[in-house]
Parts: sequence; structure tokens; C-alpha cells
Amino acid sequence: MKKTIATWVMFILALLIVAMELFPIAVIIFNGFKRDIDIWSKNPFYFKPTSMSYKNIFSNQDFVRSLKNSLIVASLSTVVSVIFGAMASYGLVRFNFKINILIVFILLMLRMVPQMTLALPFYVLFRTFNMSDNVFGLSLAHISFNLPYVVALLLPFFASIPREFEEAAKVDGCTSMGIFWRIFLPLASAGIVVATVFAFLMSWNEFIYALVLTGSRAKTAPVAVNAFLGQYAPLWGQLSAAGTIMLLPVFAITLGLQRYIIKGLSAGGIKG
Repeated sequence: MKKTIATWVMFILALLIVAMELFPIAVIIFNGFKRDIDIWSKNPFYFKPTSMSYKNIFSNQDFVRSLKNSLIVASLSTVVSVIFGAMASYGLVRFNFKINILIVFILLMLRMVPQMTLALPFYVLFRTFNMSDNVFGLSLAHISFNLPYVVALLLPFFASIPREFEEAAKVDGCTSMGIFWRIFLPLASAGIVVATVFAFLMSWNEFIYALVLTGSRAKTAPVAVNAFLGQYAPLWGQLSAAGTIMLLPVFAITLGLQRYIIKGLSAGGIKG
């Protein structure tokens, strides 16, 4: 009896936590189909659905261009960060240099530095090399905070792979790069997926660098959404519709790779 009661209590608590997490998302989705006057109505559940907010944001070429920029920047920074981060993690785990611990410590310290403190130095650097308001320049800025995260995340995955695999591959004549691409990378695939998803999400949601380092050409979606605050009053319907559009890639990636994400997180937590 006590076990049954405890199970139901845990189930109810889990439902409450899920409801608390999903409530803001549900509000944003519903508000995207409301008029601004209906959003502030005393009865928020009674309204006539309209797609006017979505028509307005998709007719806004600035927002559409910003979405494309976000996809390019997030994809490019994620691919580069995961490839070079995986190589760096493999090298730190498999090659015993005296400064390995120092390198890992520096990478962790870089993750702790607030982005706001680096925004101005990046701005001056990009102005010097004529990289301001450039999609590829912004991708480099995103790599600066994605790369240390990927390296730190993948370290326990590569460390958990037995050295016997590496020794057997060397006996068969495989080179170090061949061992990395053909053996270690497939064995650490769960960690690679987790690192890819989180790196993409961090780049997709990034606001400070995109605000400081871009103008009209390379502006990303978070900055474009901020423009819907309006000159005199926020455009709540368009803000909600734009927020919903930005949630779609996150939901698609998370749901599509859910099994691999859970596997990677649990494996990293156990092996790390």
C-alpha cells in the first residue's frame, strides 16, 4: 500500500512539473492565433482564431532573412565545433601531454566567461578585419563558445572507450586519424549527437553576439524577434507567432533525436 501511494505521489508530482514547463509554451502558441486585443481579454480561453500574426511575420522579409541567417550560423558553427571538438577531446584523452590538464582547465574557464565581456573585443576585432555584419564572422563568434563546451562534453565519452580497440587497430595498420574516424567516432556516437544538439540550440538562441556584431544583413532571428516589441507598444500576436516559429526547429530536433539524447546523457553521466 505504501509503495502504491508513493508511486502515485511521484506520478502526480511529475505531471505538475511537466505542466509547469509546458504552460509558457502553450501560452505562446495560443497567443500566436489571437488578436492583440484578445490576448489581454478577461477570458483568455474565448477567442476567434486568426492567422493574421503569422501572415504578418512571413510577409516581413527582414524576419524571413533573419531565420535563414540563424539556420546558416547555427548549422555552420555546430558542424565546425563538433568536428574540431571531437578531435580535440580524442587528442586530450589518448595523448598524454603534460599540459593536458591545463588545456582542459582553460577550456572550462572559457565557458565561464560571460559573453557580454567578450562582445566589445569581438566587435573591435571584426571591424578591424572587415567581418562585421557577416554571417561567417558571426559563426566564428559562436564557435568560440560552442567549441569549449563540445570538448568538455565529449571527454568522458572518449575516455570510456577501452584502449584495446586502439591497440588492435594499430596492429592492423590503422593510422591515428583512421582510428579516430573509424573506431572512436562511431563508438562515441551518442555523445556526438548530444554535443551536436546542444551546440545547435546554444547557437540558435544566442542573442548578445548577434545584437552587437550584426547589422541588417547578418541579423539573426532572436534579434529580429526583439524588433516586434514595437515603437509604442509590443506586437504581442506577432511576438508569439515568431516565438512559435523559433520553437519548431528545437522541437523537431529534440523529438527526432530523443532516444539518442537520453542515451548520450545517461551514458555520459554514468561513465563520466
